[in-house]
Amino acid sequence: MTTEELFRHDAYLRSCDATVTASGDGFVVTDRTIFYPLGGGQPGDTGRITWDGCSAEVADTRYGEDGGIRHILAPGAPVPAPGAPVTLEIHWQRRYRHMRMHTAMHLLGSVLHYGVTGGNISEEKSRLDFDMEDSVDKEAVEAALKELVDADHAVSCRWISEEELDANPELVRTMSVEPPRGKGAIRLLEIAGVDLQPCGGTHVGSTSEVGAIRIGKVEKKGRQNRRVNIHLDD
Repeated sequence: MTTEELFRHDAYLRSCDATVTASGDGFVVTDRTIFYPLGGGQPGDTGRITWDGCSAEVADTRYGEDGGIRHILAPGAPVPAPGAPVTLEIHWQRRYRHMRMHTAMHLLGSVLHYGVTGGNISEEKSRLDFDMEDSVDKEAVEAALKELVDADHAVSCRWISEEELDANPELVRTMSVEPPRGKGAIRLLEIAGVDLQPCGGTHVGSTSEVGAIRIGKVEKKGRQNRRVNIHLDD
């Protein structure tokens, strides 16, 4: 059973009510959720489920084989039964850092105009791998990122059909991963005047929310592959 993905439309939701549709050894599936599941280089959300005087910590969130979103519970946590009404609450500060990081990665990709071969997001450090053999001028990149953040560009999402994406292949910058298909529509992340590409992750509403970005280590991962690490400088 699929799960309604509330985070796709409003990444700022911190809690919601839902109904358990399936549960088992250490996991819970609900009819709707604000929890982002692992994917696209972004970690799954953590948080808490409460119901009928009970509560359980959510240690991770992932897609199940049937397309439903599984809230993975901490070891030994109680499990609500199917049909139970529950309240879901994410660990907001962790999620918000992921939102800032994910938007920062799109800004980095708009500054370094190369194909993207990989990426990963965490609270403390994120990275993008680029199909490039040039060196990276860290000070110039940081200055360009600061300009984009300070300009307070609006960040939003919209949807296009798979046929529209096929007609505009330049929208896809990731070289190793294609946008997920089969759901009838593709979600685009748009940073006004800066970036437009398929992305299913959670993002802030404007570039100013990203805050100060610091370029970390730049690693050579092959003749034509450079890994650029970024940090939120706060």
